[in-house]
Formats: sequence, C-alpha cells, structure tokens
Amino acid sequence: MTDSDTQQQRIIEDLETVSAFDAARETERRIRFLAEYVLHTGTQGLVLGISGGVDSTVAGRLCQLACERVRAEGGDAAFVAIRLPYGVQKDEADAIRAVAAIGADEVYTVNIKDAVDGMWDACLAAGISIADARADFVKGNVKARERMIAQYTVAGARNMLVVGTDQAAEAVVGFFTKHGDGAADLTPLYGLPKRRVREIGRHLGMPENLIEKVPTADLEEDKPLISDEVALGVRYAVIDDYLEGGDVSPADEATILGWYRRTGHKRALPVTPAGWDASRGA
Repeated sequence: MTDSDTQQQRIIEDLETVSAFDAARETERRIRFLAEYVLHTGTQGLVLGISGGVDSTVAGRLCQLACERVRAEGGDAAFVAIRLPYGVQKDEADAIRAVAAIGADEVYTVNIKDAVDGMWDACLAAGISIADARADFVKGNVKARERMIAQYTVAGARNMLVVGTDQAAEAVVGFFTKHGDGAADLTPLYGLPKRRVREIGRHLGMPENLIEKVPTADLEEDKPLISDEVALGVRYAVIDDYLEGGDVSPADEATILGWYRRTGHKRALPVTPAGWDASRGA
C-alpha cells in the first residue's frame, strides 16, 4: 500500500464514511439515531434550516420522521423547519417545494437580511478594513452565521436541538462555514458521500428535481448560485469515488487533499497550548 493509499484510508476512517451502503438500512439507522438522542436528552425536538438543496431536504425529512417516532413512543417532540432567506432567495421555488415534501410540524421564515446588513455596516462603521476582493466572500460567511443564530434562537426558546447537514463529501473539502452551517448539535448525514445522500432522498420519496439539483451555497452576491463544484474545482462524483476507496486522477486527488489540509481547522476543536505543543512533537 502506498503512502497515498494509506492517507486515503485514514481520511475514509476519520470521516466515518459508510461502506456497503444500503439506503433502507442507513435511513432507518439515522432516523433511530435522531429519535433516540431526543429521548435521551429530554429535549423537545429538532430545528433545521431548509434551503431547497438535497442535503437540507433529506435531513429535514429524517428529522420529521424521527420526531413522529418520538411521539409514537410516548415522547413529546416536534420538528421545526426554518426558511432563512437573505432578502429574496433566488431559488425560492425549490425551498418551497422542499418544505412541502418534508411535511414539517412547524415552518417559519426568518429573513436574515437586516441582521446581516446591520452587522456588516457596524463593522465598517467601526473602521474595520475589508479588501474589496474579499468582501463578498466574508459577507457570505456572515450570512451563514446569522442563519445559525436564528436556528439556535429557536432551539434555545423551545428546548430543542439544532441539526446540521454536514456529510462526508463536504467535510473532506471543508465546504462549510465555521460556526455557520458547520455549527450544530447533531449531524444525521455524517459519513455519507453526496451520492448516498441522494439515494436516501430517493428512498424517502423526495422530489427528483431536488435530489438532482446542482449544489450551491449561494452566499456570494457577485457569484449568485455558483455551484459548489465550480468553487471547489472538483466534482462531487470524484470526491465520492475518493471517499469510497476508488481511484481518482492525480490532479483531482491533489485538489481534494489541498482542501483537506487547508480546512483542517474546521473539523477540529479550538487549538489549545498543550495541543499545539503535542502537534509539534514537543
């Protein structure tokens, strides 16, 4: 086994990538996980932001089924789906379709535009300098973090847990905002390559156009609806192949590993003095 093969296997294990995938089994496993955790913690349900993409659509349906199971077992839990547009969402129709397919117990819309613009303007008024070339990217991360603030506001008010949509394909390249969509109490899609999330979506009967929708974070105003794959420089199908132990081209492997190394801080707890010394072999 080469060093490259060893590293690939280590990444697969670290991200808990599912092998021998079976859609029905994994769907049941993840519904059970959510339901059992709600019952174990004595919380009142789950909260998730719904964007209209495949990840939040699938995770949302898992949450709804888990809360229904909690109630069937004598517990008291509800699933709250939250729409979190910045102004008017460009793919609004998809978000509406996703909410309908999920069948959430409760649905709310919190427009984050005033909060994002207020924070942005306050930072600029304080004299903080943000280079024009970075401004749209940085403001995009503010949007992601404001969305998580809204979700935790609901969770805190209702004694609920916030659900994240992180899965293996996004985790390996760090394609999420730290303390934004990367912040959550539970991540029911964890360990799933992107194609496996889609397969669970089909098993759950989610709309095919949402399952096959081109993934986009849609955080940057100067690049509306830019696809994840364009931003990353590698296709999800290739990332999935890598995560499932398959061969990918040297160029694609270099791109994946480049992202993996640069975004390691997103997958770790905050660095401590002792941890830093240990990492240097001291």
